Amino acid sequence: MHSTTLLELFSDDIRTAEQLLELIESEFQALTERDLTQLQEILGKKQPLLALLDQHAKARSQILTNLNLGTSREGLKALADTVPEGQQLLEQGDQLNALLEQCRTGNERNGRLIRTSQKSTSAMLNLLHGSDTPNLYDKRGSTLRVSQQRPLDQA
Repeated sequence: MHSTTLLELFSDDIRTAEQLLELIESEFQALTERDLTQLQEILGKKQPLLALLDQHAKARSQILTNLNLGTSREGLKALADTVPEGQQLLEQGDQLNALLEQCRTGNERNGRLIRTSQKSTSAMLNLLHGSDTPNLYDKRGSTLRVSQQRPLDQA
C-alpha cells in the first residue's frame, strides 16, 4: 500500500517537474527578451507547481518516516527491497531527482541572468542620476573631481 502511494506521488511529481522545467526554460526566454508580462504569467504558473512538489515531498518523507526508514535514497532502497514494485520505485525516484536537478540548474541560470540585468539597470540609473558616475577626463587628460561632475540631464 505504501509503495503504491509512493509510486503515485512519484508519477505526479515527475509530470509536475517536467512542467516546471518547461516553465523555467520559458522564463529564461522571457528574461532574455525582457518580457515582463510573460515573466509575470510564468511566475503565476510556477508557484502552484512548486507548492505541489513541496507537499508531495513532505508526504513521501512522512511515509518513509512512518515505516522507520530514512527519507533519503537509502530509505527508499530499503523499502524497494521489500516490495514487488521496488525497482519501479527506485527508477521513478531517480527520474524525479534528475528532473529536479535540471530545474535547480535552470533556476540558478535564470537567477544569474536576473542579477546581471539588475546590476546593469542600476548602473544605468546611477549614471542618469549623476551618482556613482565614472571618472571623466577634462581636455588636459586629468580626471574631473566628483564635485565637478553633473548628472547627464544637466550636462
